[in-house]
Amino acid sequence: MTFDNAFLRELPADPEAGSRLRQVDGALYSRVDPTPVASPRLLAHSSEMAQALGFSEADVASPWFAEVFGGNRLLEGMQPWASNYGGHQFGHWAGQLGDGRAISLGEVVTTKGERWELQLKGAGPTPYSRTADGRAVLRSSIREFLCSEAMHHLGVPTTRALSLVGTGETVLRDMFYDGHPEFEPGAVVCRVAPSFIRLGHFELPYARGDHALLRQLVDFTIRRDFPHLQGSGEALYAEWFGEVCERTAQTIAQWMRVGFVHGVMNTDNLSILGLTIDYGPYGWIDNFDPDWTPNTTDAGRRRYRFGQQMQVAWWNLSRLASALSPLFAGTGPLQAGLDWYASTYATVERRMQADKLGLAEPRAEDDVLHSQLHTLMVQAQIDMTLFYRALLDFDPARPQPTAAMEQAFYDLALRERFDGELRDWLARYAKRLGEDAQPALQRRERMRLANPRYVLRNYLAQEAIDLATQGDLSGVHTLLEVMRRPYDDQPGREHYAGKRPDWAKEKAGCSMLSCSS
Repeated sequence: MTFDNAFLRELPADPEAGSRLRQVDGALYSRVDPTPVASPRLLAHSSEMAQALGFSEADVASPWFAEVFGGNRLLEGMQPWASNYGGHQFGHWAGQLGDGRAISLGEVVTTKGERWELQLKGAGPTPYSRTADGRAVLRSSIREFLCSEAMHHLGVPTTRALSLVGTGETVLRDMFYDGHPEFEPGAVVCRVAPSFIRLGHFELPYARGDHALLRQLVDFTIRRDFPHLQGSGEALYAEWFGEVCERTAQTIAQWMRVGFVHGVMNTDNLSILGLTIDYGPYGWIDNFDPDWTPNTTDAGRRRYRFGQQMQVAWWNLSRLASALSPLFAGTGPLQAGLDWYASTYATVERRMQADKLGLAEPRAEDDVLHSQLHTLMVQAQIDMTLFYRALLDFDPARPQPTAAMEQAFYDLALRERFDGELRDWLARYAKRLGEDAQPALQRRERMRLANPRYVLRNYLAQEAIDLATQGDLSGVHTLLEVMRRPYDDQPGREHYAGKRPDWAKEKAGCSMLSCSS
């Protein structure tokens, strides 16, 4: 493997190495090695990501692979580090945060010229671990591993996952912070991205008044991660900020399309590349509810609820704009970037909503049709994924509820109560389809590619976690395989396309998740 660790080579380092807890000023990373584990064992891997990095299946099956990606061994060229950043958490400035349980191994440059940073999550303490141990439990590692790959195959910009390695050790965790900690099996995920730079990386030097370091980081980020941008000075910075805003808008719109809720959209959890990053208390909408959040920590305020993700991302970008303000003579270019975010989101979201309904050309008046459907789904507790998928086989010549639509309701009484509203909406939808000059088969394919058959519902992940905790990894492997083709019907795998069962509505890990989940 060819390593080109530009982040280390071009940016200032903490003069002290090791994991001693400390405030790190004037530096963007600290050198720290992973802490070895008792018995690293490969539990699962992404064959696509392994291939992209140049690993053969024989490499993956070799004992050294688990040793490297469990944190016990380094390959030539690896120079482990933890990066230094700050962030706003739940709307409040939190100061220095940094990689508390993530250690980057190095930046691989593939034969295709692709740059991939390899990062171990759960590999031991760093200078930024605060009161934590830097480890991760199996359940949270499974969730991150599966969701990273599931989102990629859904077409949502995301960090990737290479491997899931069991450590042979236990980790003490209080899952719901309620005073009942338990020992759980530990694991390490190797996650992969072109860059793990977050919005919070720029906030910390700004908050400390270190404008020279801020400018150095911005220049590096553009040079390494946005090489297509040319020019210099304020014009270049403005173009870059505008692209960051645009990428973020596109990703949030994709979240909304597939019903994904991040759960903890702090500024240190948003990628400068617009990738979905840090899979903690995430979830997928079952019955359509804009106010739903999977994060128990956010249960009171619901700051990061499904329907507010677009606004939260704008707020986060406004924090980035403030951090970048010393690089600009005035606020105009930064405001233009924020306005571009809102405009991009509106355009992309309208196109995606049209695709979900199979409309070739979106119209402004279609917003009413979408709004009426969303209101109906909220009131009648309709499963978002199932209902939109059921529309694929809707016949506008016979605008009646189909059997697949019936399956999308969680409450039979509500189904009967809102029968009239459903039929009225279907009639309006049929009329709109009649005005859309598009062959039926083409419309169906458009809808198929916009409405997944399979999403990684929390209860499906929890079923796999329960099996894995007993030593059975079959659930993880099956889910990984199913989520590789989320838009295709997969005969024999109907279980993975069903709505949330009643037992999962209140079960821990299915509806209730904390930041340590």
